[in-house]
Amino acid sequence: MSSQHGHSDAHQHSAHGSLKSYTVGFALSLILTLLSFGCVMSGAVPQHLVVPGIVVFCVAQLLVQLAFFLHMSAAPGQRDNLSIGVFTLLIIAIVVVGSLWVMHNMNLYMMHPMMQSTSSSIG
Repeated sequence: MSSQHGHSDAHQHSAHGSLKSYTVGFALSLILTLLSFGCVMSGAVPQHLVVPGIVVFCVAQLLVQLAFFLHMSAAPGQRDNLSIGVFTLLIIAIVVVGSLWVMHNMNLYMMHPMMQSTSSSIG
């Protein structure tokens, strides 16, 4: 039986996850969120490892969201979505790194207000 757009029902349902995959994705997301929260609030993690720990949990959370809810994978039917996702990450990385570079150079090469007031009072 065909739908209005000419795709079979089996094809349309293959792109969507099952209740089990959504439940697993939700459970993993919840666990990663609680681990991030526990990393900060428990005091058991040394201070210098809190931010790297949160970043690791953040990346894991991103991968869980992409795999279980957006259904991105290396499967032949999903390669277009995967390439668009990788390109989006590349653009975001360029914008973030470029912004940090510009702000760093502005901070490095511009005079600070304290330096201006002391240099003007000297001369």
